[in-house]
Amino acid sequence: MALRDIIKYGHPTLRIKTKDLEQIDDDIRNLADDMIDTMITAEGIGLAAPQVNQSISLLVVNNTLIEDGEVPKAYINPVIKETGGNCVLEEGCLSIPDIREDVERPETITIKYLDIDGVEREERCNGMLARVLLHEIDHLNGVLFVDRISPMKRKLLSKKLKKIASES
Repeated sequence: MALRDIIKYGHPTLRIKTKDLEQIDDDIRNLADDMIDTMITAEGIGLAAPQVNQSISLLVVNNTLIEDGEVPKAYINPVIKETGGNCVLEEGCLSIPDIREDVERPETITIKYLDIDGVEREERCNGMLARVLLHEIDHLNGVLFVDRISPMKRKLLSKKLKKIASES
């Protein structure tokens, strides 16, 4: 497996809505494996394909950090079918280093996706897994967690964000 470079805030790929994958082949499986290795090395809990400069609908989650006995997993062409409740928790992002802010998101979701073998799945998730999936699905739609904070907080972070963007 190869580690991929994680692109940072300000890179145009982070703002592009991704395309669904038509087929899952060895190239996609290798990319997913690379993304899992990259995410673990970067000490992340989730990573979306746009963060490694790939504008496709693929994300990975380090489920080992969420529940004992689980393994990292790829989600292809994920779609949120249902949401419930609300919860505010602090979030960060590998593409926006050293910035963490409270973000309000649904507490439970039902998600439909393809697994790495192309099998269609539907799952009801809550808590941390729901939050990570929502955060990463936002990436697939060109949305960053800083877009979900108040304009005043974004204004306060503008110098840090510009600095990150200038280094990308």
